[in-house]
Amino acid sequence: MQHEPICRELDLRGQICPSTLLTALRETNNSKAELKAGELRLVILTDNRNSTTHINESVSAMGYCVEVIKEQDYYRISIYRTP
Repeated sequence: MQHEPICRELDLRGQICPSTLLTALRETNNSKAELKAGELRLVILTDNRNSTTHINESVSAMGYCVEVIKEQDYYRISIYRTP
C-alpha cells in the first residue's frame, strides 16, 4: 500500500535568485534519497518570479517533476519523484 509523501515546505519569500535557486538545489540534493523513493514532496515558496523558471529548469534536468502554482502573492513550487 502506497502512503502519501511527507511534505517539507521551504519558505524563501523575500529572497532573490541566485539565492533561491542555490537553496532549492541544496535542499533537493540533501533530500535526494527521500525524493527518489517517493517519500518526500519538497515545496518551495517564493515571491520572485524569475526563481520559478530557474528552479523549474534546474530541478527538471535532475529528473524530478516540478509543479509551479501561482498563489495570490507568491509562487508554490512542488518538487517530487517522476511517477
